[in-house]
Amino acid sequence: MEKVIYLTNGSAALSESYQQVESLKGAGKSKNLRAHHTAMQPIRSKEDFDKFCTYFLSNHNYRDYALFIVGIELGTLRGCDLLKLKIKDVYDGKEFRDTVYGVVEQKTGKIKNVYIPEYPVGTAEELADKIAEFLPIARAVLGVKNLKIITFGPRPQDFFACNAPIKGLYELGVEIEENSELDLLVSYKEHAGDPRIADVCKDMAAEMGEGHYYPDLLTRMAQFELTLLDWAENHKGSKKYVAFADKCWPAFPSQFGFEPCYVNSRLASRGIPVACEVDIYGALSEYIGMCASGDTVTLLDINNSVPKYIYDEDITGKFNYKLTDTFMGFHCGNTPSCKMCSDRAVKYQLIQHRLLEPAGSDPDFTRGTLEGDIAPSDITFYRLQCDSEGQLRAYIAQGEILPVATRSFGGIAIFAIPEMGRFYRHVLIQKRYPHHGAVAFGHYGKTLFEVFKFLGIADIAYNQPKSLPYPTENPFA
Repeated sequence: MEKVIYLTNGSAALSESYQQVESLKGAGKSKNLRAHHTAMQPIRSKEDFDKFCTYFLSNHNYRDYALFIVGIELGTLRGCDLLKLKIKDVYDGKEFRDTVYGVVEQKTGKIKNVYIPEYPVGTAEELADKIAEFLPIARAVLGVKNLKIITFGPRPQDFFACNAPIKGLYELGVEIEENSELDLLVSYKEHAGDPRIADVCKDMAAEMGEGHYYPDLLTRMAQFELTLLDWAENHKGSKKYVAFADKCWPAFPSQFGFEPCYVNSRLASRGIPVACEVDIYGALSEYIGMCASGDTVTLLDINNSVPKYIYDEDITGKFNYKLTDTFMGFHCGNTPSCKMCSDRAVKYQLIQHRLLEPAGSDPDFTRGTLEGDIAPSDITFYRLQCDSEGQLRAYIAQGEILPVATRSFGGIAIFAIPEMGRFYRHVLIQKRYPHHGAVAFGHYGKTLFEVFKFLGIADIAYNQPKSLPYPTENPFA
């Protein structure tokens, strides 16, 4: 028989073999196994594991069943620590919790949150896969605990994304540093003439390619990039990692002389997300996605529909999506160039050019966006948010970017997510999520779901199939 291994080492210390249980039953002995001092043997097969569960449940011995399961799955805890747990800590009456929170180790005094996998039993090869699946989960959880989010500028009144309570950040262990735009401007001016600027300009020119950037704008953008990088290094304090959430309009372009979007995209490609509009939870979401995927991410508006003529010309009959499954994911130009089509270029913000610069003039300080269609890819659309009551909640939806031209401006793409229309109405609108959603380039829903569970997020929504109505969905519609 192939040897079966457990993901933890708790089985030998907390249970006897099924054969011993059977022998006790056959001899008519008491069901209270604690009274017998028999030799301990590890469980070596899935069949024995299942028989143990059946034995406890068939005898309505829920306490020992819970202790057995917890001992198997929480082998990282000592017996003295397990004895302190209550049933409600691990079992809600229907199923076992995915994470046991706030366990204080008697020996070390350390506080532990213990992750419980879906099923902790398997062969060496099966458990190797489980451990590999856990690595990005652990990376994200540890990353969040070591993250500092730095903001510049006041959070605008009209943007719920920017006004969400920061209580949830402290609960997650995330540190927050809030600064004014003036602080950033002072630091930016102090970087004028920095000897590193020339090398950054060369790197920007090489990244974009000839004809895809404004040569006269490079120095200003390079100076700003160095300003942010130095601020991150000098202000992260006891934390290891940094993300930014900055106010990027309307004052920024006129005072700094450019739009920050392209620079923001470059930092995101290095693992330092920079969320626009002081979207603190957008920055946090981006960072979690980077940890979970091991790749760069972006942050986009999700309140733009696909024109019907584009759907009729390029989608219907070619892709298995309804019009309501599709939407335009858009932002001014913060998506990293490596995730965009080859014709991407540094351009200007069309709307702000109309509003902030003289009519009929050429774009000047509204230049600096990275524009073009985002390249086709599998995607995961997600966000972690703190609501107005101070409760953390999240959503996750998987889909794809279609290989369809947008005929529009900004960093933009046509997204398709199954049952997006219902998801938009009964999750994004119903639960008052903001207009920004984070995008990971691949299907990482499984990993993100586990990350959010481990972080203690109770409300994790997803795009439910038509056969599974939302609680607020009219069953007669």
